[in-house]
Amino acid sequence: MPVLIAGGARTPFVKAGGPARRLTAVDLGVAAVREAVARSGFASTEVDCVIMGNVASPADAANISRVVAVRSGVPESAPAHTVNRNCASGLEAIAQAASLVASGRADVVVAGGVESMSNIPLLFSEEFKDILFGAMRAKTLPAKLAVWSRLRPRHFKPIIGIEAGLTDPLCDLNMGQTAEVLASEFAISREEQDRFALESHRRAVAAASALRQEMTPVFPPARGGAVTPLHDDVGPRSGQTLEALARLKPYFDKARGTITAGNSSPITDGAVAVVVAREAPSPLARIRSWASAGLSPRRMGLGPVHAVPPALAEAGLTLADVDLVEINEAFAAQVIACAAAMASDTFAREELGLTAAVGELRPERTNVNGGAIALGHPVGASGARLVLTLAHEMKRRGAGLGLATLCVGGGQGSAMVLEAA
Repeated sequence: MPVLIAGGARTPFVKAGGPARRLTAVDLGVAAVREAVARSGFASTEVDCVIMGNVASPADAANISRVVAVRSGVPESAPAHTVNRNCASGLEAIAQAASLVASGRADVVVAGGVESMSNIPLLFSEEFKDILFGAMRAKTLPAKLAVWSRLRPRHFKPIIGIEAGLTDPLCDLNMGQTAEVLASEFAISREEQDRFALESHRRAVAAASALRQEMTPVFPPARGGAVTPLHDDVGPRSGQTLEALARLKPYFDKARGTITAGNSSPITDGAVAVVVAREAPSPLARIRSWASAGLSPRRMGLGPVHAVPPALAEAGLTLADVDLVEINEAFAAQVIACAAAMASDTFAREELGLTAAVGELRPERTNVNGGAIALGHPVGASGARLVLTLAHEMKRRGAGLGLATLCVGGGQGSAMVLEAA
């Protein structure tokens, strides 16, 4: 049974702490879902199910997909659930939607991802929480005062939730440190990474009008009650230079590292939604196959190298057959390492069990509109953004086949193959 992407939309991607910081993840998700449904040719009442990816689950919207669905006008009778495959959550949501449609269990499913990294909370230490709970349990004023007397200045230093979330407990490395592992293993120079980052910005700036076609504006509240709409991604920099990138200091390994804020994806807010359906009046693309794979958490950036072969095999394709590729630019070093590993016969034999290299990740067909280094990486939404951007670019170019793929914190990779509808 054919599975189509009937339409889709995303919000502008905005750096965390920026102008979208007062919009909640629910606000962003509602904007994307409403517009995606409107563009699909379906009414919200025709939606059978909603599936959204999200990583930093908001405390006041634990099943954020359900909250977004109902507030977007989807009938209360339509179920909704939230998925978390870290960075691939949005792609996983689309894969689950495709499974529902392919099996005949649903006709129209909204899927995508959302993340407000601005609103990832600050946390308290266990010691401070013990004091708070103790004060709550104390029955008398002297008992409460005795508990409060244990407070010290150190208790008011919060744990940065986003820092904790971006550290992998399986390998005790944060995501940037895993990129340093790949930069060392594949001998990727700082200059090579900075040149890659510069090209990401150059392409994103050049593609601003094309990328705007994917977007719906959002309207964050500002001081004094004023509202300034956001129509475009905030990250791409027209004045970015190699010299400016070269001046940035290594962030994750200050002594010997090469990963900087400039050759990494920024922390970002954003939401993406697509409508997956059996039939559609003017579809963007057809979903042909998808796959996920696991690998060492220390080398999580190589996830696409592991996930792409099974996705292509399911579709009966090779990488050479694909016209366009969208790969998430978590770090420049990570994408460069993926390209090297995909082109290596030795890597294919020793690590993938294949007889020959996966293929060449050609720059002229990869991330043609820039990538996450310029656009940003709202973790729960990025996988869906890759699919939406790929589908739009395939439509513009009349491309027959496309591949979306990304690495996943914790040591996984995901990939999806699209074909012209």
